[in-house]
Amino acid sequence: MSDSTRGIPRREFMKAAVAIGGSAALSACLDRGGMPDVPKGPNDLSTLPERQHAWNRFLKNDEHGNDVAPRHQVLLFLNYAGASNATPTQSERETTESAFKSLERAYRRSHDGLLFSVGYSPSYFTRFGADNVLPKPKSLASFEDPKLDKQDAVVHLASDHAQLVLAAEEALLGNRNELNGVDVTGLSAVFNKADRRTGFVGDGLPADHQDVNGIPDSNPVPKESPLYMGFKSGFKKNQASEDSVTIQDGPFAGGTTQHVSNISLHLDQWYEQDSRDQRVAKMFCPVHAEEGRVEGAGDNLGDSSGMGDDCIGEVEEHARKRGMVGHSQKSAGARKDDSPVILRRDFDSTDGGEAGLHFVAVQRTIADFERTRESMNGEDLAGNSSVGQRVNNGILQYMTVERRGNFLVPPRSLRSLPNPNRD
Repeated sequence: MSDSTRGIPRREFMKAAVAIGGSAALSACLDRGGMPDVPKGPNDLSTLPERQHAWNRFLKNDEHGNDVAPRHQVLLFLNYAGASNATPTQSERETTESAFKSLERAYRRSHDGLLFSVGYSPSYFTRFGADNVLPKPKSLASFEDPKLDKQDAVVHLASDHAQLVLAAEEALLGNRNELNGVDVTGLSAVFNKADRRTGFVGDGLPADHQDVNGIPDSNPVPKESPLYMGFKSGFKKNQASEDSVTIQDGPFAGGTTQHVSNISLHLDQWYEQDSRDQRVAKMFCPVHAEEGRVEGAGDNLGDSSGMGDDCIGEVEEHARKRGMVGHSQKSAGARKDDSPVILRRDFDSTDGGEAGLHFVAVQRTIADFERTRESMNGEDLAGNSSVGQRVNNGILQYMTVERRGNFLVPPRSLRSLPNPNRD
């Protein structure tokens, strides 16, 4: 990053640095603003939660009690460096665990420190002859043809501070030996970097970064929006609890499953042809548009998107008589006992100069995610009304799924190259 970046506002600069990545980007961040003063992690790491996915208590909350996602995020995909038919050694497990523990000692577990988790793919577990740990990723709609992620592992890094996610990534890749005054070790002797995906979420960030393909040149993304499509998500009552997404029994009890998809956004029609009411109807429910329930990005909704019986119970009726159904309205149909089954941790992206969404979801089983996606597809509605398979069928026409991957996120005690066949 050159001196020409001096005129870029700090918020835009930090996001750009995360997208670029590497030692040069981190050095530019440190030169621009230094490293934030963040407390170290605990001396006794046993005080940390056993669940890797236990993030919620470490997030800040908005005025309605909704969890607020960390602003900067990286997905670091890794492949085991051993032979294709080899299984990890105990020494490699110890090296891996030392690297993760050094991150935990360097930064406190917090949105303004560092949150991270590591998950393993079906391809990784195949090394052990274990093909039934979790399903392989697949296309989840008749109209999509995604590439399927087969990397061995993915590390999800998140923080309100761009410098921290960059520094943690560099440490894991073996390019730093100190963080926040703590000696750290990396994973380069055990894993090879396979891919990295980056992004951001939070009020103002999408508007600051809308000069990309997929968004009209008119700069239509509202400044108050935390996501490119102009509305907030992650309402507390529309998110599964961490307890409900936790695996209850078996060799990985205490862990969870994670689905990671990369989605391209196509928002020209969304902003330049659709009216505000149409956007509200397609994102939430036609009733929300008719009654003016959504103000701005939707903060006025409080801790729920408001999917009552007048939305959930009227999906087919709205499709037949109004020719339109909402995304949230459909997705709510996948609830169990009136409770959501997935916990969303998604974020927007400008990877490759394209407007995108990295949809990260954790749930007890991959089947829970697949059922939610089936509800979102609304294929039955397309066959029995004027709603199309994608047109006026929620927000399907504005996105293309480019990649899908399934991962198992073990409890912390098993997070380092887990053996599914252990006694």
